[in-house]
Amino acid sequence: MPVTTIRTEAFARAGLIGNPSDGYFGKTISFIVRNFSARIELTESDQIELIPNERDHMIFDSVEQLVSDVALHGYYGGLRLLKATVNRFFHACKERDVKLHDRCFRLKYHSTIPGRVGMAGSSAIITACLRALMKFYGVTDNEIPRAVQPNIILSVENEELGIPAGLQDRVIQVYEGVVFMDFDKAHMEKIGHGRYEEIDPVFLPPLYIAYKTQLGEGTEVPHNDIRKRWNAGDREVHDAMQQWASLAQQVRDLLLAGKGHSIAPLLDANFDLRRKIYGDKMGRGNVEMIETARSLGCSAKFTGSGGAIVGTYEDEPMFESLVEKMRPLGVSVCKPQILPL
Repeated sequence: MPVTTIRTEAFARAGLIGNPSDGYFGKTISFIVRNFSARIELTESDQIELIPNERDHMIFDSVEQLVSDVALHGYYGGLRLLKATVNRFFHACKERDVKLHDRCFRLKYHSTIPGRVGMAGSSAIITACLRALMKFYGVTDNEIPRAVQPNIILSVENEELGIPAGLQDRVIQVYEGVVFMDFDKAHMEKIGHGRYEEIDPVFLPPLYIAYKTQLGEGTEVPHNDIRKRWNAGDREVHDAMQQWASLAQQVRDLLLAGKGHSIAPLLDANFDLRRKIYGDKMGRGNVEMIETARSLGCSAKFTGSGGAIVGTYEDEPMFESLVEKMRPLGVSVCKPQILPL
């Protein structure tokens, strides 16, 4: 009997507008970035085995090599993501009375998503792993609906690993393309998930992404203080979440009206409000990327929690100027690939 091997992938993502309100009953628009992906290979095996990759090194030739590895990948690597995903998948199936066969498997992963720059590298690994597990066990979208899958992916990070995050990244990595998300509290409490509206990417204006891996801190660093302020009822934070949600709604309406060329000021407003709320936690390197892009006429905001920015540009000369201006800063620039080739 041939050994079963399943290969799945999930892609990086960029928050176009509204973040970080997704974790606070707000609204966002996000799009998939196929330039970078996380891949899972699941092979039927005699035992459950999780294979480490370059993000999980525990042996180093020098202290400098260890320090460099921590700067690039953090302390935890990807194995904890795989282990937690298998655990949550098992319990999700048990809660839904979905029967699983008793065959075992070997899991290994690979990712080209730049680490710790707000392009959802961790959730991409989890999403790809969940897809592989569903295929291996024959679990369908009817048994675990597509709208529910982001909740499971988020629970891996929030509940299993204690990583603060919102649903936005997980929704777009499950749905792909471009999605407007409304996380209205009453709807969430009643239905268990947000309202997700897919938008044709043809409505988007020309977009760029710029990133520098040395700038990223990981989601748990910049979001912790805001969560505390939100929980304490800080009026400034609560008002900001409503404003971010309003910006997302405005961009959604402009896109569907065929006015994508008009969204640039709203992207800038998203970042300006974030800078006001987060203050000096933005990091000088992050602000420098934003200011450099804006000096050329591009709009600019964070894709996530820092380390990468997204914005609009008017024409090819402006894009080429952006690439040239960012190069001395050690910043890479690309045009996001949203649809499959």
